[in-house]
Amino acid sequence: MQHASITSRRPTRQIHVGKVAVGGDAPITVQSMTITKTADVEGTLQQIYALAAAGCDIVRCTCNEIEAAEGLARIVPRSPIPVIADIHHQYKMALAAMEAGVHGLRLNPGNIRKPEHIKAVASEARDRGIPIRIGVNGGSLDPELYDKYGGKVTPEAMVESAMREIAYFQEVDFDLIKISVKASNVPLMVEAYRQLSEATDHPLHLGVTEAGPLPGGLLKATAGIATLLMEGIGDTIRYSLTADPVEEARAGRQLLEALGLRERKNVDLIACPSCGRAEIDVIDVANRAMAAFGERQIPLQVAVMGCVVNGPGEARDADIGIAAGNKRGHLFVKGRNVAVVPESEMVEALVEWAEFIHEHGVEAAIARVDTAKAEREAAKDRSALLAEKGEDVNNANERIVEIRKKS
Repeated sequence: MQHASITSRRPTRQIHVGKVAVGGDAPITVQSMTITKTADVEGTLQQIYALAAAGCDIVRCTCNEIEAAEGLARIVPRSPIPVIADIHHQYKMALAAMEAGVHGLRLNPGNIRKPEHIKAVASEARDRGIPIRIGVNGGSLDPELYDKYGGKVTPEAMVESAMREIAYFQEVDFDLIKISVKASNVPLMVEAYRQLSEATDHPLHLGVTEAGPLPGGLLKATAGIATLLMEGIGDTIRYSLTADPVEEARAGRQLLEALGLRERKNVDLIACPSCGRAEIDVIDVANRAMAAFGERQIPLQVAVMGCVVNGPGEARDADIGIAAGNKRGHLFVKGRNVAVVPESEMVEALVEWAEFIHEHGVEAAIARVDTAKAEREAAKDRSALLAEKGEDVNNANERIVEIRKKS
């Protein structure tokens, strides 16, 4: 369900990349790109399967030489998700990729500029029913447009590049189009997409190009993509990271889940930032829990809290959580204490309970234990912790007294 704070999604036409719908009322999809040589069929397929497992809906492979096109002919039938061929300077590679059976093309209008070449590709795509993404890139803008807009890349120049390409497509009656106007500068990228969304109703592919390595690239890409999604702009997304492409797919999927734009697929682990009351190393436990859950497809929110004073209350909406107290771990389900386990077994217990809830449901999980006993144990540890460290463990009350003296 779409979160109430997100602007209603901008209406767009719907196209299909293979069997995956993009635009209209279809779920926002996640894309990534292989970094293998496409001629390496087995290596590329191995990467595609890893991407699909991480939540990727559509994959793009480079088609820059005839060996790559021949590789695509072998890859496409075995790929678990639709394959798009990435084309830059050689329009004949687009024709070869379509012959190989790809589900879509990406053309960069800054690199293929001859109208007759563009229209030749669009005509063939029209006859085959294959969609094309117009992939405008701030780093490879048509020199003519670059000069027209004062020798710099502007949102207006990027949008004009996309609209000029659409005009060529319209001349041959081709409209299976999606568009991107990517830039490595986040404000530029955001404004370009805003203007594009006003200029056309074709579906939009969001991305911050060349975002860079983790963690900075992740922050940069999220800043641009999330801003637009919150405004209701965007139909498919790709994180362009200098990292294993699986990280791109994982980031895209997690972003959509965090915004409520896709149903949760894997664990959403939340954890407190820790404080003076913490009875455990919260960072260590949270990291060990993430490693233990790994790629298990358990679509639950799991909480790791450092103490039993506020832990269950702060994470009451989590499906399951654990809070440390008096060298023990207190498990809670939907805010209700259900069990107490030794501190050394906290992570294992968390995983076991999460698996049980996923398979049997919350009510069945609560019914199998004595919740009254678990609550008594939690209350005991809570009282002991408060007695030892006090409710105001960070001495805020003393500071407030001093503040008032000076006011």
